[in-house]
Amino acid sequence: MQLPSSSVIPLYAQIKEALRAKIVDGTYAPHQRLPSESEMMAAFGVSRITVRQAIRDLQNEGLLFSVHGKGTFVALPKVSQELTHLQGFNEAMHQLGHETFSDVYGLTAVKGDALVCAKLDLKTGAPVTEIRRVRYLNREPVSVDVSYLPHEIGARLSKTGLRDRDLFSLLENELGQPLHSADVEINASSANEEVALRLQVPNQSPILRIERLTYATPTQPLVFEYLHYRAETFKYKLKVLR
Repeated sequence: MQLPSSSVIPLYAQIKEALRAKIVDGTYAPHQRLPSESEMMAAFGVSRITVRQAIRDLQNEGLLFSVHGKGTFVALPKVSQELTHLQGFNEAMHQLGHETFSDVYGLTAVKGDALVCAKLDLKTGAPVTEIRRVRYLNREPVSVDVSYLPHEIGARLSKTGLRDRDLFSLLENELGQPLHSADVEINASSANEEVALRLQVPNQSPILRIERLTYATPTQPLVFEYLHYRAETFKYKLKVLR
């Protein structure tokens, strides 16, 4: 691919736009590996630093992501969820026209550990319901959710109900359980072996790790969750006022 030698646009910017066009028109599909730096150097007739600058800019825009030792890949289009309202994943994504479902691979009664019980205001070792789900967005795995509820409430849930509906929706509409608010903490992390396997990404890939504690009343905790999102596919948005 030859670049116009007379253009006043920097070479790295021309390469960036050429790559962007191929991503947008589907020439490079999501998860497809891009040509190597050496191959792009030869194709465009430019230096390595020029290619790297173009790739770096596209990574910063979320169009590409790199896997150490394997290369640079096209990212899935990112979707976003507002943090200004307490919404379930399905509820938020359906409003944006996306297809969602869940693979519930765990729904069991366990003894809550010290942290889970403290969050739910229970005695350590009290029975809790643990729910493990892979959430799919447009048929691609986007998050692994691990949720904990007091067992007297969680025992009334089923895998069938959780496949196509949000936990929040089931609690409110099926169990008559009110929801009030949630505390949310978001941090950068890396995928452990289980999360990487379920999200179909390499082990230790970067992810968003979210802790969410949802309340039934201002002082009564109801659901404590760990949500693990693929960093290259999902983002949260928040509008703040001065």
